[in-house]
This record gives sequence, structure tokens and C-alpha cells, in this order.
Amino acid sequence: MEAVAAVSPGWAPGEPEQAEGAGEAGAVGEAGAAEAAAERFARACWSGIAEPGDAVAGHLVSTLGAADALRCLVDRLPAASIIGLLQDAGGDAPNDAAVEAGLERWRPRLAASSALTALRQAHRCGARLVVPGDREWPAGFAGLGPHQPLALWVRGRPNAVLGLRSAIAIVGARAASGYGEHVAMELSAGLADRGFGVASGAAYGIDGMAHRSALASSGQTFAFLAGGVDRFYPTGHDALLARIAEVGVVLSELPCGSAPTKWRFLQRNRLIAAASLATVVVEAGVRSGSLNTAAHAAALGRPLGAVPGPVTSPSSAGCHRLLREFDAVCVTTAEEVVQLVAEPAPGQFQPELRGLPALEAPQRAGPRGDVAGPVGGRRRPAEHVRVLDAVSRRALRSAEEVAQRAGLSVGSAQAALGALGLEGVVEEKDGGWRAVPAG
Repeated sequence: MEAVAAVSPGWAPGEPEQAEGAGEAGAVGEAGAAEAAAERFARACWSGIAEPGDAVAGHLVSTLGAADALRCLVDRLPAASIIGLLQDAGGDAPNDAAVEAGLERWRPRLAASSALTALRQAHRCGARLVVPGDREWPAGFAGLGPHQPLALWVRGRPNAVLGLRSAIAIVGARAASGYGEHVAMELSAGLADRGFGVASGAAYGIDGMAHRSALASSGQTFAFLAGGVDRFYPTGHDALLARIAEVGVVLSELPCGSAPTKWRFLQRNRLIAAASLATVVVEAGVRSGSLNTAAHAAALGRPLGAVPGPVTSPSSAGCHRLLREFDAVCVTTAEEVVQLVAEPAPGQFQPELRGLPALEAPQRAGPRGDVAGPVGGRRRPAEHVRVLDAVSRRALRSAEEVAQRAGLSVGSAQAALGALGLEGVVEEKDGGWRAVPAG
């Protein structure tokens, strides 16, 4: 019953049974309700099977439906059969290699108990599942194409997600200066006073200040997490996120119980950019993760603003680069941010970026939905990032376990482990792998 309550927001115990004599219409209605429930449960399963942004999974689910796509995994259909089903459904099928690689990534995570556990945890913390077609589903996600989330886990007031239709993203560095936090506070409060919501990532620094200022101004604020909504992160913002859940909403595409990782933070950024009317970077260093959010906003054709800072401040170097090379609009007040939404500047809507190394757009044509971004002071291939997230500094893990945790095929995980081993950042010992402590 807990699982039903989490999957079906409209379900309520004690509803009267179908009246006698309702006839075929009632039977059809019950069949439709059962099919809808199966689709929702399948999407809950898929949210834990595929890593965020998996384009092959997104294509499979959108073409066949979540339930039929899940059945392909359960029945262990070969890649050729799945491609045939996609073609019969009128969709453009990925190539054999992409589907086969997807099957190798997903099958190790195929367990109905995992979805049921996530649903029970969601029920306990008051979260619910939102899927495409629901009134609360953010319309902006459509711009992500096959990279859009397969489901959305929501913790907050009923229908609060609808406020995203008038939300603006305020993002920036974790290690924010007093200047950056002051500007974030002023912008967020000004937007709240004008009836706009504020979306951000709940991180320390600029994100946290944007959320707090919106709350202080009695405005709506939306926090996107890189892990499950049942485990607030960072832990230092537990009270802040609890308050957001009371008056606004906390969202994630990952099921309850999921841990945040570097890869998931990068993918989370695409949701912030897609769900918001515009993105404003308040303060960012040259390798700040906020630049990744800016890249998503520009790739989606959304207005992008940046706040200038002292030319001597490393904390504003990323913003200055956005202004200089990325066609961002200079904003200094909430009124200017509103103008950014109402009247986008010429050149603002750029579907393709200009090849800036640290501001690369999502690789939408790729099978994995990779998103480039600064990680750990250097740029690594997406699979390497995911493997580093999956290894431990203390416990030895087999290549198979690393592959399951990373959402990769065993072959891909082994190749990444080998490359990272040559770099000296992981090591093999007694048949297992572990991360090498820095320094």
C-alpha cells in the first residue's frame, strides 16, 4: 500500500469500488488505470536502472513506453529484437552497439526489490513520483529530448512544482565571497517580490543564499538534488532543505536512497537549466560547476545572465568569461534579470556553443548523454568520472561491482579502471580495485 501511495499521487484509501452495473465502461476504466499504474511503476524502476541523462534509455522508454521497455529487460531480449520493436513503433532506432551497451549497463541493476524499497522510502518521507503527462511535469524538460529525466521524485507541497513555470535559476560558486552572497541575496529577494520562483542546487555558497533569500521574502524556491530526496545533501543544509520542502519543493530524478556523485551533480545541472526560464550565474571561478549549468542553458536556447565582479577576483573569472566569450547578458539587479526573460538580447538564443573548452554543451547525439564539465581540477571522460565515483578508498571492489555502481557495462568499467590505474588514481589489489588517496 505504501508503494501504491507513492506511485499514484491521486490514490486514496477507502475509495468506493466500482458500482454494480457500470458495464464495459467501468472495465475499460479499470484496465486503463492498471495500465497507467504499471507505466508509473516502470518509470520508478527505470529511474534507478539507468543513470541520469542516458539517451538510449530515454529513447527506448519514449518510443515503447516504460512498461514495455522494462519488459524487454526482464525478458532478456537481444539488441536486434529491441531494435525491431523500435522500428515497428515508428521510432528511429539506435545502432546495435548502442543498444547492446545499454543492455550491459542496465541488466545488473534490474531488481524489482530496489524500486519497491525506493517507493517505501518515498512514502515515509512524504515524496511522490511525477512522470511525463502529469500536470506537475515541468514543460521545460522537453528541450532535453532523449536526455530528459525518466521520472521525477518530488518532496514538497502538492502542485508546488507548477511554480517552475515562472522560476529563474540562480547559481554560483560554493566558495562564494561576501560580495557574491550579497548579490545573490538581492537578486533572489527581488525576483521573489516580483512573483518569480528561484531554482538552484542547494549547495553551499551562492545556491544556499539564493534559497534562503527567497524563503525570507516569502517566495517560492526549488531545490534540485543529485541524490535521493530522502537524504538531504549537503548535510549542513538539512534544515534549509526541510524548510524548502515545507513551503516549496525538493526534486530529484534519482530514486530515494540514491547517493550523490560527481557525475550526478553534472547531470543534475541540466535539470536546473531546463526547468527554469533563464539561468543567472552570480559568481564562478574558471572551473566552477556553475559553468556547466550555464552550458546547458545556452545549449537549450535559454536566456543566460552573468553578474560581473572585481577584475582582480578569481571568484568572478568564470562570470567574466561568460560575458566575454559566451554571449551572456550582464545583469546587476533583479529588474535586469526580469528584462532578460521578457526581452532576450540579440544573440542570446544560441543552440550551439562556440567551442569553449570549459563550457562544452551536452553531447546530445552520443549514446550516453555525456556532459562535459570541470571535475576535480581537470577534465576526464564521463566514464572515468563515473568509475571514480564508484570506487572506494577503503574497500576493495571488483570490476563487476564498480560497473553496477557506475551504471556501466563491465567491459567499459574495466577499460576505465585500466586507464585510471595508469594515471595512478586507482590501484588493483587482491582482485579488487580501490582509489588511491591524493598526495
